[in-house]
Amino acid sequence: MIMVDIRLADRMGQLGTESAFEVLARAKAMEAAGANIIHLEIGEPDFPTATHIVEAAVEALRAGHTHYVPAPGIPELRESVAAFLERTGRMRVTPERVIVTPGAKPIMFFTILALCGDGDEVIYPDPGFPMYESITRFAGATPVPIPLRERNGFRIDTKELENLISERTRLLVLNSPHNPCGSALTGDDCAAIAEIALAHDLVVLSDEVYWAIRYGSQPHASVLDFDGMADRTILLDGWSKTFAMTGWRLGFGVFPTALVEPVTRLAINSVSCTSAFSQYAAIAALEGPWDPVAEMVAAFLRRRDVIVAGLNSLPGVSCVEPQGAFYAFPSITGTGLSSAELASRLMAEAGVAALSGTAFGPAGEGFLRFSYANSVENIQAALEAIRALLAQ
Repeated sequence: MIMVDIRLADRMGQLGTESAFEVLARAKAMEAAGANIIHLEIGEPDFPTATHIVEAAVEALRAGHTHYVPAPGIPELRESVAAFLERTGRMRVTPERVIVTPGAKPIMFFTILALCGDGDEVIYPDPGFPMYESITRFAGATPVPIPLRERNGFRIDTKELENLISERTRLLVLNSPHNPCGSALTGDDCAAIAEIALAHDLVVLSDEVYWAIRYGSQPHASVLDFDGMADRTILLDGWSKTFAMTGWRLGFGVFPTALVEPVTRLAINSVSCTSAFSQYAAIAALEGPWDPVAEMVAAFLRRRDVIVAGLNSLPGVSCVEPQGAFYAFPSITGTGLSSAELASRLMAEAGVAALSGTAFGPAGEGFLRFSYANSVENIQAALEAIRALLAQ
């Protein structure tokens, strides 16, 4: 076969990737070669999608829901999302402001592409989900990281945020509960951030995809809780984490009215629409029993307690207790190893797949991310394997 030298567009050099999938691929290759690997790298619930949701999809297929549907989503689902948000106390919104997408990442893409270009700046959390920076660069805008520091519970320092804002700042990205740190913004945090956004005329992308997976008695806090923010905030959420539906590719955004038509055009030009039958499954998830979600979150809480206690017992390791999501983000500076070096050795020598903190930005140096979307038994086995490696 003759290899043709195909030149990529320059913008492709700005597009990054998601390290979790790269590490998963390496772990799978090692398993295929006979190694035993404990998977603490991938960010998806290890629970099955609830039966009533699966049955709704099957029924939709049998009913012939296999054709194009409106680009923003079928009316029934947009109405269901609006009702769900009000019923759960998050916000009151009309269905016309809801846009359904194949996964939540298109909400990030569509928001940044619609709002940001050359000369604009996007402030995003570091450590943070790597797509925030990647998509910003791809759109031609400048990513401006705001460090999340362990001493502040991996929450945004609002004074530091205000110092980063310039006349070119166009968008502020928030993520709470947070990936990779497991932190959660408080009501006071959100009040201060809302005040800053209003004062500087910022648009906010609030990634709340882990909204349902939180621990303790404190209610979920959002900038949307404050007057004036609904008109300048895009809410990003979906079904992947809350309902263990990562492979279904279902997300939604709630947009200010002025953005609904432009974002719908972006959807038409890229994905056309979200699959018809899956949207009926999404309705069943929102309107069906909450027990499967509650049971999953209770299991994550038990696992969190096991992994945090275990990590804090390891030499050279310390771990802040996560407030939400299903990630532990321990400091490993006491081991004398870099994040990348320890992550690599864990895979090769201990059979534990984890992510270097630097996969989530430069501020992640000195940390690892462990997903505790695995059984208690496997988490305990991983902790013992890590202990043995650190004792060498």
